[in-house]
Amino acid sequence: MAELSWRETRLSLERPYKDDNDNPIPTLLDIAPDGTFAYEPEEEWDAKLGQRFRRIFAERGIDFFERYDLHDGALDKVPPQTIPSTTDEKQGEVQGDPTDGLSDSKLMTVEMLFRMRSEIIPRLHIAYGEMSQARDLLSLLLSTSSSSDPSSVPLPSGSLTASSVSKLPAISSVQSFNARLVTGGKDEALRKASDVLKAAAEGVERGSAKSDKFWTDALSIRKSNWGLIPAPLPLGSAMGKGADKTSKDFLVSFGLEQSPVVFRRRAIAHMPFYKTGDEDENIVFPHRSKTRLRISLSKVCDGDLKITSHSQVRESPEDELNEAISAAQRELVEQEIFEEVIKEAADLPTASARVSERLVVVDAAQGVELRFELVDCDAIESYNDSAKSASDDVGQATCDLVCSLLHVLLLRAHAHTKQGRLSGITRAGSNQRPVPTPYVLRPVVEMLQYHAFCDRIRHVLASGVQALRAIGVDVALRFDAIGENGSQVIASLLEDTRSKLGGEAILRIDQKHSIRFSFSSPSSLVAHLPQATITIISVPQLRQLLVDEFERRLLGRICSIGTDLCENINGTWFVDEMMCRSVGRWEGCAL
Repeated sequence: MAELSWRETRLSLERPYKDDNDNPIPTLLDIAPDGTFAYEPEEEWDAKLGQRFRRIFAERGIDFFERYDLHDGALDKVPPQTIPSTTDEKQGEVQGDPTDGLSDSKLMTVEMLFRMRSEIIPRLHIAYGEMSQARDLLSLLLSTSSSSDPSSVPLPSGSLTASSVSKLPAISSVQSFNARLVTGGKDEALRKASDVLKAAAEGVERGSAKSDKFWTDALSIRKSNWGLIPAPLPLGSAMGKGADKTSKDFLVSFGLEQSPVVFRRRAIAHMPFYKTGDEDENIVFPHRSKTRLRISLSKVCDGDLKITSHSQVRESPEDELNEAISAAQRELVEQEIFEEVIKEAADLPTASARVSERLVVVDAAQGVELRFELVDCDAIESYNDSAKSASDDVGQATCDLVCSLLHVLLLRAHAHTKQGRLSGITRAGSNQRPVPTPYVLRPVVEMLQYHAFCDRIRHVLASGVQALRAIGVDVALRFDAIGENGSQVIASLLEDTRSKLGGEAILRIDQKHSIRFSFSSPSSLVAHLPQATITIISVPQLRQLLVDEFERRLLGRICSIGTDLCENINGTWFVDEMMCRSVGRWEGCAL
């Protein structure tokens, strides 16, 4: 644990050089009895330099530059052999003069003199006191030496008293500096103590503000109808009688009620009362993976041309608590849909699938490929840009429809699970067989197969209509792929799991004859003819049926035209069903 800042408080013993106004403080030499301050005079640099040169010659001799050589900024001592003889002569003369005893000694500087004075003066005062006491004692003894009994001689009062010798107080400048030092140290300590108290007060205010915001957010979440429960106590908490079992944390449950246990455990968020780190999060999602479901649809058209469309993954802001929880719930629901797709991909009766960790590819129909992919939320914007540039509007609308339909089918499966659970509780002990759970992926695959099936049927019928119109036959086609409206389709998906999509097509030839086709999901086609009802199982069979019907209608048209032309000569026209031809007879002639 890091040491607290107030424990690191240190008193600065360095001499202050500047005052509060950042001006240099002059050196105080002495204080006169009248209170006048004597400061050290300021000297110029050239005067200081000259004084230092004089001290060099005075302290180290006049021949300093002769005995030492300055070479490249270094001070090298010259050997004794290189010293001129004049120096030896001067030294000899100095050594030979016994009267000059101070020539060999080093000169005393002002600092040395001040140091010696500070050491000797206290001792002299002590010696002075001892000598005074000895003198008084000696004079007392000499005055009483004539008495025979020295013990009977009364001693004057106060003659022998205890005396104490103490060190003299410091000079006024030193006392002033010490007072400044103590004052500065106390001021610094008080400032640091005030900073500590200020930081503590700010911490208390922040804690109060966080507490208020915590309860405000909790009430906001509860108002939005999210599940809000107290968080369990941490591990190691007291659980006995009288223990504090309250908690200031909350758990927010945003999962679906009938979801599996694995997803309900992931759908947990908590509101931290004590925040750690620099992040400022109002709510924390510990199990959030931040992935979204992206649906892609690929179709092969006109030979080898492949068109790929993607669903639009919508991003939602997470500035508010409700928006953040809704975004997390949306991600969890899409992950549950992806898990259901993985479970059903291996059991599709009319399609094949390839499954990986985050990708499921389903071959829904011939030339139609459906992809389910989990993508990261950070790359949603780039995916949306690529989808806008590469897909068409119809394909993107189909992908969005599939995505919305998957949510509806998941809710239908949850409703069935809840109904089965409630029926099992109310009818305990009954031997009824459980109703199978509705599928999530199979209706989507069947819808895509039905869409491709309707496209093929429409193409075949349109080619026949185009051929009849090319020869001048009046023909009309009405094609309804889905006979119900949108609300009825959604209601059938939610209520009846056995209902299938269906529609019809009516082909009317020459405003007299009509052929009706009915079809249902995924690929059932029934032709309703005047003489029979035929179930069609392949496109070639449908083409052959259209050829036969068109030929019969054309032959009938020829017979009607011939009857009109041969009305005056009593001609007879009929259609030979066995030979598939039109026969006309009149006045011994046959055609």
